Amino acid sequence: MKHGKKYNAAAAKYDLTKKYDVASACKMVQDMKFAKFDETIEAHVSLRLEKNATVRDTLVFPNQFRGEKKVLVFCKGEKVQEALDAGAAYAGEEYIDKVKDGWLEFDVAVATPDMMKDVGVLGRKGLMPNPKTGTVTPNVAQAVAELKKGRTEFRADKAGIVHIAVGKCSMDADKVVENINTLVAEISKKKPVGAAAGYVQSVSISSSMGPGVWVDMKEGE
Repeated sequence: MKHGKKYNAAAAKYDLTKKYDVASACKMVQDMKFAKFDETIEAHVSLRLEKNATVRDTLVFPNQFRGEKKVLVFCKGEKVQEALDAGAAYAGEEYIDKVKDGWLEFDVAVATPDMMKDVGVLGRKGLMPNPKTGTVTPNVAQAVAELKKGRTEFRADKAGIVHIAVGKCSMDADKVVENINTLVAEISKKKPVGAAAGYVQSVSISSSMGPGVWVDMKEGE
């Protein structure tokens, strides 16, 4: 792949074939930033998975770097007020028809179990609440609170790689390090039963526009 002059100049600052401890890797990524905007720092965790196996869950990073999410809760009865009191932007069963009509002024949707038979429309839009990500639950107050704190889903793709944002270049490097450690620890906890040794094969980080840096990290560090 061909890269521009700024990318190549950034990459020339370090030996990117080597692995670095997570703190050094974070500082390198921040040092190589060249875009005028505040680039996102991304982690890429390659996993050794059996065929057709995957890893999927959610976590709350200790150091947030995104704005608060607008949460929509599909629910009825007393759960409506419970969701609104917890900070949901919208709550109620009437929003099903609004979404059917194309309304999408929210970031994430939650549903109580009794509403799932009515919210199938969201599946086509990639917004369907899912029990695996904690967005189908009778405890709407807890779900809303965690989502507003920045609860984020991680999932291995078909190649067995988890791609996820872990911070911003403007953040203190120590905070990005803590987020990366939290991510790898959570992924390690989700190791499938019977997975081979070396479940976490490799970890790399990069800014949105910059070169990647290999991280020398053991599972659960």
